[in-house]
Amino acid sequence: MQIYNLEFTEQEIKEAVAAGRLLSMEIEFSRVCNFRCSYCYVPTKSQLSNELSRKEIKDVLLQAKALGAGKIIILGGEPSIYPHIQEMIAFVAGQGMTIEMFTNGTGIDSDLAGVLAEHRVRVALKRNSFDDDIQDKLAGKSGAATIIAKALANLKKAGYPSDELFLAISTVICQQNIDELPAMWQWLRDENIEPYFEVITPQENAVSNSWLSVDGMQLKTLFQKLSVIDREQYGHQWEPQPPLVGNKCMRHQVSCLVSATGDVMPCVGVTIPVGNIREDNLADIIRNSEVINNLKNYREMIKGECRDCDKAAECYGCRGAAFQLTGDYLASDPTCWRNSCSQQ
Repeated sequence: MQIYNLEFTEQEIKEAVAAGRLLSMEIEFSRVCNFRCSYCYVPTKSQLSNELSRKEIKDVLLQAKALGAGKIIILGGEPSIYPHIQEMIAFVAGQGMTIEMFTNGTGIDSDLAGVLAEHRVRVALKRNSFDDDIQDKLAGKSGAATIIAKALANLKKAGYPSDELFLAISTVICQQNIDELPAMWQWLRDENIEPYFEVITPQENAVSNSWLSVDGMQLKTLFQKLSVIDREQYGHQWEPQPPLVGNKCMRHQVSCLVSATGDVMPCVGVTIPVGNIREDNLADIIRNSEVINNLKNYREMIKGECRDCDKAAECYGCRGAAFQLTGDYLASDPTCWRNSCSQQ
């Protein structure tokens, strides 16, 4: 069974945990973005300053490699408009690490699409609806749907998707798109594009935009419907469980996030800085962090219904949702339909 973005096996994860190593690292090169997505985890109330220099970014990338990371996941902000994106992609690829980039597509012209293909960057293009008006509303930007469509066209011209060039569509599940998601899932499968559907983490913009909210029973129905479609039409076998459709997230076992200002956090949802790379090296931060060690030892530390769940050996719910809604990153996930709180 492969989990966490489809690539790491349970055995690889166990070995990495035992050795105190990473398999991947998420990083923000910058938080500058031209979209204002209604569900985004990045604060938009104030402009960030003092972002990492290219030298600092390269240094922490090398530290991650030394800790065993074979994959770098580029988040944002919007990486495709980061002025040094091509330089950074070439640097990471030159270290022999796989690159995955989540993007709204703004900067993906034919030139950047070619660079992405050259370095076999795994691209997750954000698209939440085939209805242009809904897409633009969710993105907080007029013309967002057109931008995304142009990016997809440029990626296809560059050879995406193929066996060597992985392409996914990253989609958040919300009230505005939930009815169209089964059809979208089928279209993506037919196009050989990986559907990456996920539950919104209730933080930052999503908190103030309650109109996005989907309850636990709606999520359960959708996950089950997509599971049937995948099994009967495409031969993919998986059991429905949040927060990722057809996938499992146990990123805290093998990964961490480095923010655009150098803060190290477990992930974008567990917004607890456990150190800063400008003050300490990555290995020491990870080794000495109580939060990260507790998450790695989740079977002993997790609380409530998540601890007693029959899926506890392979799932610990969304730690981001638990932290954002309860203030306790080890609490039971309130958004999971297996948790009675989500059914209230």
